[in-house]
Amino acid sequence: MADYIFRRMVSAIAVMAMVGIFVFLLIRLAPGDPAAVMAGRNATEETIAGIREQLGLNEPLPVQFIHWLWDIFRGDFGTSIFSGRPVFELLLQRLEPTISLSILTLALSVAVGVSFGILAAWRAGGLVDRLLSVFSAFGFSVPVFVIGYFLVYLLAIRGAWLPVQGYTPIEEGFGGWFSHLILPTVALSFPFMAFVARVTRASMLEVLSEDYMRTAAAKGASPYAMLFHHALKNAGVPILTVIGLSFAYLIGGVVLTETVFNIPGVGRLVVDAINNRDYPIIQSVLILTSGLYVLINLAVDLAYTLIDPRIRY
Repeated sequence: MADYIFRRMVSAIAVMAMVGIFVFLLIRLAPGDPAAVMAGRNATEETIAGIREQLGLNEPLPVQFIHWLWDIFRGDFGTSIFSGRPVFELLLQRLEPTISLSILTLALSVAVGVSFGILAAWRAGGLVDRLLSVFSAFGFSVPVFVIGYFLVYLLAIRGAWLPVQGYTPIEEGFGGWFSHLILPTVALSFPFMAFVARVTRASMLEVLSEDYMRTAAAKGASPYAMLFHHALKNAGVPILTVIGLSFAYLIGGVVLTETVFNIPGVGRLVVDAINNRDYPIIQSVLILTSGLYVLINLAVDLAYTLIDPRIRY
């Protein structure tokens, strides 16, 4: 196990090095002068020269990369071009809404998706299975922002049951925090619930057709024991894999959802940074999300041994 973790960490470092090179070159190899793009059309030569000096664009490319990489290792993600504040400080201010939305979305998606998939597999060809097919088609085909606007119109504008937009920090009260996250969580969860439910159904159907499941049924095992003690544990590896992969889709979904519901999170910060051509923020978010995705994949691989004792590294 220790050797496997070491090899995965080495490969993760290699992946992050490639991501770092890509992110670094993203601004340097863009058409035109990056400093002029940041400064805007009406900027003077003095303003452009100041931005070039601030970003170190006057130095040779290898020197720029070493300085930038060293700053990242020190936790210095640079300074926002638009606001003039440290990027790390801006990210810390926006983390709570994004983390809250992500955790609630994953929890809802896994709870509903796994339950729905198990029921559909247990009653394959029945009403629940047909409903899952309709729900999956809807979840895969309808964009998140369309679902979000529909929920806003139905539950916030027409029904006036939930807030339309905004975010309330949890320290100001759990009720306000939770009520502001219900609509964005449900909207963002739709494609993930459909994804998890379909994979769960397929994995459970494969396991339920095995000989040992028929043996358990012949011995008088209860439906609960067959589904959760025998079938779900053996079908858990594909389900866990798709949950880990869902994080990549979650990143893009958070950006759209926070924009639709005006949530001041990291996704909204990225949208504002793109509109303002604030490249230090974009670079920092890309590096951090890539590193988090690599760590989640490593955690998922290690969790396989907890689900299936036959897996050994």
